Amino acid sequence: MAIYTKEEARKIMEKALSFSTADACEINISGSESGNIRYARNTVSTAGHRSNQTLVVQSNFGKKSGTATIDEFDDASLKKVVARAEELAKLSPENPEFMEPLGPQTYDESVTFSEATANITPEFRAEVASSSIEPAVANDTTAAGFFNDSSGFSAMLNSNGLFAYNKTTNSDFTVTMRSNDGTGSGWVTRDYNDISKFDAAEASKVAIDKAVLSRAAKAIEPGKYTVILEPAASVGLLGNMAGAFNARTADEGRSFMSKEGGGTKLGEKIVDERVNVWSDPQNTEVPTATWNGAGQPLKQMKWIENGVVKNLAYSRFWAKEKGVDAVPFPSNFIMQGGDASLEDLIKGTKKGILVTRLWYIRTVDPQTLLYTGLTRDGTFYIENGKIKHPVKNFRFNESPIIMLNNLEALGKQVRIDGNLIPYMKIRDFTFTSLSDAV
Repeated sequence: MAIYTKEEARKIMEKALSFSTADACEINISGSESGNIRYARNTVSTAGHRSNQTLVVQSNFGKKSGTATIDEFDDASLKKVVARAEELAKLSPENPEFMEPLGPQTYDESVTFSEATANITPEFRAEVASSSIEPAVANDTTAAGFFNDSSGFSAMLNSNGLFAYNKTTNSDFTVTMRSNDGTGSGWVTRDYNDISKFDAAEASKVAIDKAVLSRAAKAIEPGKYTVILEPAASVGLLGNMAGAFNARTADEGRSFMSKEGGGTKLGEKIVDERVNVWSDPQNTEVPTATWNGAGQPLKQMKWIENGVVKNLAYSRFWAKEKGVDAVPFPSNFIMQGGDASLEDLIKGTKKGILVTRLWYIRTVDPQTLLYTGLTRDGTFYIENGKIKHPVKNFRFNESPIIMLNNLEALGKQVRIDGNLIPYMKIRDFTFTSLSDAV
């Protein structure tokens, strides 16, 4: 087993640290046990189990650093990896942005571990596949999916007395359903720390229904449309926006958060006042570790409040340069939603387009956060509160900032990729051309 208790992990790292002769030394150890099942053409193709463990040593002499990695933890191996890290450090140039390792920290208890997820069996994974394949066959569709579950730990110890430990579990599921006539496609994804929240049959039905409904899509003219974005459609754009909350790139004039003439947009209103975004490692729906790779404690943090930028992330180095407190980057992304379901948003739309997901997102202009990409796996025309017919996929050119300034309504939050994102109804979303891909 590659999962170590807090005491076991600490004992191994203390042994490694005892071999250090460097000015400073940091040890990170992690391990995981994971299982998976993959299926395509309505048939299971692969299934397996992985067990991994890794120990990483970073040694410093002054501002010179060296790093070495090993997956054997006997005394001789630990002594060898420490010596290798020190050898590399002595050969390295100085890092002008080197920061001394942190001293002891206080961390909140995380809520990332679920015993039920850690105990998933091969039989459970087979049932997940069956819950997709059998209804796919019954509905004249073909399933291609992947389910992966994992449990793991990570720990850190350094020569300044810092120690951190976290255990976590996770599960990820994705499936694409294609209609057997080749004209329809549906897709769904689910991810949870706690597997008891996952319903493979429910998720698969969503993808099957979209595949059936999206057959024989019609072409309509590109242009500006009212859209209902499912969370899978907006998460990529919002994630790119979150990357702009970097104080250094803003201060250096390299991001959307840079003000013309100098300074940043901290404290300015940038989107609709209904937009509230924060991060919270202890949110029970999207929990994360309560410390990051630098050993910094992670707390709930507001990023946008009533449309106003409340915080920017400062690395330890940049915080020192600016004489402010360091603000760690967020470990998750939570956007406030409303009470409306997807069906409610559709019913309230006279004319619009429902978008299942966006993909192949690429940057057009980082200063305005303008992106391009394509719709995929179910795009539908809405008329008088009902889905009238499927439409061919579009290429879009849009900025999440413009998008969140054109907000009409917020729906319920949904977990996706470890974040909480609401359904959103947006006006004047820009589609620039058609795509013939299903």
